[in-house]
Amino acid sequence: MQKSIYRVFIICFSLLSTISYAQVTAIQNIQSRKILSLNGKWNYIIDPYENGYYDYRHEPFDQSKTGTGGFFDDRVQKDKTELIEYDFDHSSLMNVPGDWNSQLEKLELYEGSVWLRRKFDAKPEKGKKYYIYFAAVNYEAHVYLNGKKLGVHKGGFTPFQFDATNKLKAGENSIILKVDNTRKQDEIPTVNTDWWNYGGITRDVYLAEFPDHFIADYKLQLVKGNNNLVSFSVKLADATANQEVTLSIPELKLEKKYKTDGEGKIADEFIWNNLSLWSPENPKLYGVNIKTDKEDINDKIGFRNIEVRGDSIYLNGKSIFLRGISVHDENPLLAGRLRSEGDMRMMLQWSKDMNCNYVRLAHYPHNEEMIRLADEMGLLVWAEVPVYWTISWTNPATYANAKQQLTDLIVRDKNRASVIVWSVGNETPLSDARLSFMSNLVETARTLDDTRLVAAALEVHREGNTMVLNDPLGEKIDLVSFNEYAGWYWGGTPAEITKYDFNIKYNKPVVVTEFGGDALGGFHADENTRWSEEYQEALYKNQITLLSKIGALRGMTPWILTDFRSPRRQHPIYQNFWNRKGLISETGKKKKAFYVLKDYYNQMQAKYK
Repeated sequence: MQKSIYRVFIICFSLLSTISYAQVTAIQNIQSRKILSLNGKWNYIIDPYENGYYDYRHEPFDQSKTGTGGFFDDRVQKDKTELIEYDFDHSSLMNVPGDWNSQLEKLELYEGSVWLRRKFDAKPEKGKKYYIYFAAVNYEAHVYLNGKKLGVHKGGFTPFQFDATNKLKAGENSIILKVDNTRKQDEIPTVNTDWWNYGGITRDVYLAEFPDHFIADYKLQLVKGNNNLVSFSVKLADATANQEVTLSIPELKLEKKYKTDGEGKIADEFIWNNLSLWSPENPKLYGVNIKTDKEDINDKIGFRNIEVRGDSIYLNGKSIFLRGISVHDENPLLAGRLRSEGDMRMMLQWSKDMNCNYVRLAHYPHNEEMIRLADEMGLLVWAEVPVYWTISWTNPATYANAKQQLTDLIVRDKNRASVIVWSVGNETPLSDARLSFMSNLVETARTLDDTRLVAAALEVHREGNTMVLNDPLGEKIDLVSFNEYAGWYWGGTPAEITKYDFNIKYNKPVVVTEFGGDALGGFHADENTRWSEEYQEALYKNQITLLSKIGALRGMTPWILTDFRSPRRQHPIYQNFWNRKGLISETGKKKKAFYVLKDYYNQMQAKYK
């Protein structure tokens, strides 16, 4: 027994000593730093057997005695006798950012490893620090610079960076990634999802240059419950004392000077009257500057307050109804993740066309640019991590992964006024282990940011004609937020669902996070014919009647804005690998139910003026 424990210890120690995992949290506001974009055309090698990572005994090359032998060496033949079984220079090219599934027909359903390489020139300066920053890579990324491993990151939707200072060369450099999007039971998300598993470097890549003692993180927002008390904090990348930091907001003629404490931190609260508060009707953003003798960081920040009182939600002290819609990070018109500001603006504008003031960005962190656009366009945001369906609730590594993804989401977006809800998961089944897992995530969210609401998309169960919500997680979160699919997965035809009632245990605002049904755009029939626009239209009309029975109803995000791709949806006529619950088709045409929801939101806007 002792020998077995010792052997496990040696194996674990060996792995820890050879693998560098990504940072605790990503650097705030990378776009405002000195950056070199590494976007563009990258060479790629498809490696389903992972020949470039493991030797024939299935031992990782980068953990061998020499630390060489894998594709990350980026070798070229020196003479005609040398055996090399790969060649990046003559490999095909792929767009980065971009997923491989939508760029290459033969990789449409591929899940596995792909190597990607980019060469770039650099001029590193003494006394400066250099990081390779990735806005997102799905899912597991092994990162190498000039043949040396920078580290490993897991998680497909959150940013990460590695310190490249000691491995960056003057002149030409080679960065190589092994990216693996294989679904696994113990990961976040797990093996079973209802969206396309797009693999690759799906968001921006930068080489970022920093001075010593740089600002790694900052926060500027109102203290919860107070519309003129501002909280400001800064954290340097190291524990440097007496670093002078200046905060200024020119439009307000505000300028405050600070010096960091012994931990390299600043924390302050101050009164500032006459702030123009951010709201969907007034998406006011102030230009903010945070400056040291070596850095000059600019941001656009709005100030607002969100809170729950009893069964109502208050934005800046005014009761509000969340007129929302759920959204995936996918362009229905062009396969793949949303690629550009234009793609993202299109999705948010479609939401506003429906008279939404709110979007649920499901089921994972969306692009940071999406959140900044929501700030600009005046849309409140529910932001979520992919703790989805059935997770490995008792695996400590799975929980650590989920906690890290939630932390990275909150750190990245905590200065965005649009974000009002941190969601810790979606449709997770009841159990003691799950309650502990989810409760700990709720506590993590509150510890990291006490100014926003914390929620999760729960499930209801049926007792006769009553939908019951008594999930014990409801005691710990701020909203009674749940999904229900009466009229589609159960409950009969659309006309029959109004017979149901609700039994909700908690006296909190109710925000229905999902309901809906599929409709093939352009297919018309009577309202009892599945897959027709008329069926979906009738379903929405009767859902609105059904949900209006809930006295504490304070918002909804029906499923979903647009049709989206999913390997789970296989009917050859009506689905063909598409989830058709969108209110807008894959051609961009608004279905009949779109106008039902828009009419309802017009009514709710008038009611909550």
